[in-house]
Amino acid sequence: MARFLITVPHPPETLACARVVDAFLKTGSHWVTNADWGCKDGDHTAWLIVDADDKDEARQILPAAFRADARIVRLNKFMKDEIETVLREHRRQG
Repeated sequence: MARFLITVPHPPETLACARVVDAFLKTGSHWVTNADWGCKDGDHTAWLIVDADDKDEARQILPAAFRADARIVRLNKFMKDEIETVLREHRRQG
């Protein structure tokens, strides 16, 4: 299973914002009801980090009305050895 960052923008109007948050909270999904929001800082976006098999599965976590506008990014971590190998190979080629 992989980790994905889901970003869901929404309109900045107070009522529109409240409706989006309400729709997320009413899903009952642990992932969706625990979204982080930037609204109080003027960034009308929801962020979720979820575990899923692929991007399509991650998108399906969202309420249907918000899937089309969502951005899904697979997350990864880098190990020090991995990066050192890449840098070493690059120095040899350059």
